[in-house]
Amino acid sequence: MTVQIDIDRLMGRIFALGKVGALQDGGVCRLALTDEDKQGRDLLVDWMTALALDIHIDGVGNIIGIRKGRKDNAPVMIGSHIDSVATGGLYDGALGVLSGLEIVAALNDHGVETQRPIVVVAFTNEEGVRFAPDMLGSLVYADGLSLEEALGITGIDGTTVGDDLARIGYAGDWPVGGIQPHAYLELHIEQGPVLETEAAEIGVVEGVQGISWTEITFDGTSAHAGTTPMRLRHDAGRAAAEFSVEITRLAEQMGESQVCTIGAVELHPNLVNVVPERAVITLDLRNPDEERLKAVEAGAAELLDRIAERREVGVKTRKLARFEPVAFAPAIVDSIEAHAAKLGYSSRRMYAGAGHDAQMIARMCPAGMIFIPSKNGLSHNVTEYSAPEEIARGAGLLLEAVLDLAGVAKATGDTQEATRQ
Repeated sequence: MTVQIDIDRLMGRIFALGKVGALQDGGVCRLALTDEDKQGRDLLVDWMTALALDIHIDGVGNIIGIRKGRKDNAPVMIGSHIDSVATGGLYDGALGVLSGLEIVAALNDHGVETQRPIVVVAFTNEEGVRFAPDMLGSLVYADGLSLEEALGITGIDGTTVGDDLARIGYAGDWPVGGIQPHAYLELHIEQGPVLETEAAEIGVVEGVQGISWTEITFDGTSAHAGTTPMRLRHDAGRAAAEFSVEITRLAEQMGESQVCTIGAVELHPNLVNVVPERAVITLDLRNPDEERLKAVEAGAAELLDRIAERREVGVKTRKLARFEPVAFAPAIVDSIEAHAAKLGYSSRRMYAGAGHDAQMIARMCPAGMIFIPSKNGLSHNVTEYSAPEEIARGAGLLLEAVLDLAGVAKATGDTQEATRQ
């Protein structure tokens, strides 16, 4: 008995969901808890209903579809998200959820019963565009943030998570974290150029690198740009520029695993002929090694003190996010790698550079991820693309990993039960 996914059916769902919040030039804008997100959620629930899944909406709006197993024990969970950034693509997040649906559909097609239940979940607000922090639904699910705190978060447009969940009809009453998974799997596009550059078909994800986000404010004195000598300035803009150059140099010295980004810069009063009195920048530091991440954070703090003293400006920091690196379960990583080899797919082990729901659920159970290539390494971009054959490889590999964890109980026409557990 061989179960295979239907790539045409999977691609059909990807394109159908891609019409929800579609942008004129391609891609989607389906921000969490907007009307577009509601339409996407409604479509997902319709598909889950058609597949005879037992559907639940929990208190933070996570959508959970359960396919029963032979035994009523801890299920294998497949998940990701369907919200997007403002100029997102069709595959980020959606691929993981819809591949989960396709696995359920394929099992239904072949009359396959699994020992363990299989759960497909779409987590709320993974992108964190309207509401911080990102990966909110999975964070609350894994008890990293209380439901009360999550519902009270105010977004960029003044509404709260709780109010918007109620407004779109997804303020569920099912307990958050009501299912303790046996294991969690997530299929995702790489969102980077490594697999394509190295001509590897599959990324076997060993874990998610640690993330440190900080907002830094330099306070100086506004002055005339033509009449104030350089040596007498308290130039917040210059201090911010020096820090940006020096922290980048420090990151480069720490090796390729360390990345550093100054992602946002605001100058005040932001006039061509005025020395800036205030500069606000963001610092994004990432490393798969917690000690190295702490080291570059300490280096950044020393640089700030030194530059503030040198330029005679004030400096203050505000931590925006801090997640330690997450290592996925070695047994699941090994299994994914072995199945990729068995299927004849070239693969490489790698760490995820972006945050994913899998890193939150890994607090609860063994977890793993599969990456497929992203064309030109692009994501969070309307041109984001992975080819159907790449998607088919990833979804097929996900199916094998799911069956290993869930165990095949029987299939229509089988004369005896399979032993895969």
